[in-house]
Amino acid sequence: MKKLQPVLVTLTIVNLALLVFLLLSNARLAAADSAAPVLRGRALEIVDDQGRVRASLAVLPPTVQANGETSSETVLLRLITERGRPSVKIAASEQSAGLSFAGPTGTRDTYVILQSDGRASSMKLRNEDGRELVFKP
Repeated sequence: MKKLQPVLVTLTIVNLALLVFLLLSNARLAAADSAAPVLRGRALEIVDDQGRVRASLAVLPPTVQANGETSSETVLLRLITERGRPSVKIAASEQSAGLSFAGPTGTRDTYVILQSDGRASSMKLRNEDGRELVFKP
């Protein structure tokens, strides 16, 4: 038994040293993980429990409009209802920026649009019954 005692003491000291080493290395890893990493990508979608897209953020490329004008690259944020209607949109480009709120699913003409285009700004309110109010400074 006396021959085993130095071996057991040595093993205990080695185990204690390993424990201290592991605790310190985990503490350093936890400290390094405290800063949130940057998420980079071309688009972002947030989905609900059923897999439906409920919010999206994307950079849209320039497009040619029906009137022949070219729109600039646009960043677009959409908040989407459980029935798939994009009810809130926020868009920004070099030439314009806007915010729109659409009425509930089943409506077509109920909305609010706040827009800044070039050097002009406006706010448009429209009800489902066709009544409309436009504010321009």
